[in-house]
Amino acid sequence: MKALVKTKKGEGNVELLERPIPEISDDEVLIKVAYGGICGTDLHILADQYIYYPPVTIGHEFSGVIVKAGGKVKNFKTGDRVVGEPHNEACGTCYLCRTGNIQICDKKRSIGSGIDGAFAEYVKMPEKLLHKIPENVSLKTAAFCEPLAIVAHQLIERAKVYAGDYVVVTGAGPIAILAGLAAKAAGARRVIMCGCTVDEAVRLPAALKAGAFDRFINVQKVDQIKAILDETGGIGADIVVECSGANTAIINAVKCLKKKGRLCAIGLSGKELVNFPYNEAMLKVIDMFFNMSSSYTGWEIALNLLKAEKLNLDPLIKVMPLSKFNEAFDELINGKAVKIMLTAFNEYL
Repeated sequence: MKALVKTKKGEGNVELLERPIPEISDDEVLIKVAYGGICGTDLHILADQYIYYPPVTIGHEFSGVIVKAGGKVKNFKTGDRVVGEPHNEACGTCYLCRTGNIQICDKKRSIGSGIDGAFAEYVKMPEKLLHKIPENVSLKTAAFCEPLAIVAHQLIERAKVYAGDYVVVTGAGPIAILAGLAAKAAGARRVIMCGCTVDEAVRLPAALKAGAFDRFINVQKVDQIKAILDETGGIGADIVVECSGANTAIINAVKCLKKKGRLCAIGLSGKELVNFPYNEAMLKVIDMFFNMSSSYTGWEIALNLLKAEKLNLDPLIKVMPLSKFNEAFDELINGKAVKIMLTAFNEYL
């Protein structure tokens, strides 16, 4: 089968190779991959800026159809359309696993970095990590489920959006746009997205078409803090979802929040240390939620949002053949697309 492989350490070193179709064990299924979404993590692997174990087939966001099921698989069968959590090889015995937090198990190895992933014709997955795709949800839309599950876990489950909340999202990438959509679906009265001039060419029109926010603030042209305080009568936002990882955005997130507001930190910083207005955060008595990856219940929330047709994701998606991976990576790196999904099969183009 064709597979996109990070062959060795270093920048680049990604090749489309012929690899054996995976052999499955009794508790696993073999999945024909319909779509594999390119994530920022994949770009970091390309640039040698993320932990990975080469040679490894990359890609962890996917949707597909089961073509073979192991003898001990009980709840899934050939022909089922599925998505899967990238929490492979969590140990199952540590305190994190036993308290339902397998996503941050120290021994976890995810598909696409730790073990072979989904930028291929086929991928194998254990039954315990699978979720069925609702009948009214397309395979293309379902391939967005992994980042949506992250947002569902971190914003809806942990930081919590309440009906009537005034929500600010900093950043304009796929996670930021999904955060805006999820906040609206949860009943936010107003969603403000804060981005930069570079976002106005592609990301802003796509987010507008998807209905992800009520106002876009270009922080390079407008005083973000003043604008938000003016809109809220000097009170500030109920919740800020920080998706950019930029130090200025992190500082402004605190300054935009009301007293007793909530800061949901999703974006990773490129630096080990950042400046933070500690005293202001303390005096405002804000709640902060640091997050990593997704939960089982986050996946269920994400799938239910898709089933209820609460989110319009089509404007965000571009599909390209797996063979054009270099072009796809370049488009994302240069801000010419929001979410590109790769497929090895012409029937899904």
